[in-house]
Amino acid sequence: MGSLYSEQITWLHGWGAGTKLLLMAVLGTLLFLTDTPWLLAAAALACALLWASLGEATQVARRLMRSVIMAALLVAGFHALMHHYALGAASALRLVCASALGVALTVTTRPSDLVEVLERLLGPLRPLGVSPERVALQIALMLRFTEHFFVQWKKLDDAHRLRTGHAGGLRLIAPLTIHMLQATRRVADALWARLGR
Repeated sequence: MGSLYSEQITWLHGWGAGTKLLLMAVLGTLLFLTDTPWLLAAAALACALLWASLGEATQVARRLMRSVIMAALLVAGFHALMHHYALGAASALRLVCASALGVALTVTTRPSDLVEVLERLLGPLRPLGVSPERVALQIALMLRFTEHFFVQWKKLDDAHRLRTGHAGGLRLIAPLTIHMLQATRRVADALWARLGR
């Protein structure tokens, strides 16, 4: 399956997966502890600087971030129509900041490293009958399928642009759904052959 992980080494690649995951969780939580637009604007500026510092490593996720920014503008516009300007600004800035943090983690961290961290975090639940390996695998598959969704979407959109000169838009939903179902079936078959369940 496609991955957003970038082989372009950056300063953030050298940080441990656990450290990055913890920082993302803490910073992501802090975004929702304030409604002050100027504080969130400062956070957005910090996220923009983080994004810029990663350079070419973000190339694989630039179209994804453009989509996020478009969605944030739509959210802000909807709230503006309802005359909730501060709420619209806060919601849009939160969406962009959280997405930028998630992309920074994704493009600089190997999926296998994240799985190892999740297994360690879930280890204390083993006496309760929870299998850390199985839960970590489920979370890792969810993350990989999210990545694969956007990678596949980009490939289909690029192919459509080459054929027609225009973006695919909603016309890509049907082929994208077929591709995702096929990928799901292949992964399910591989897991069944490997694990027997």
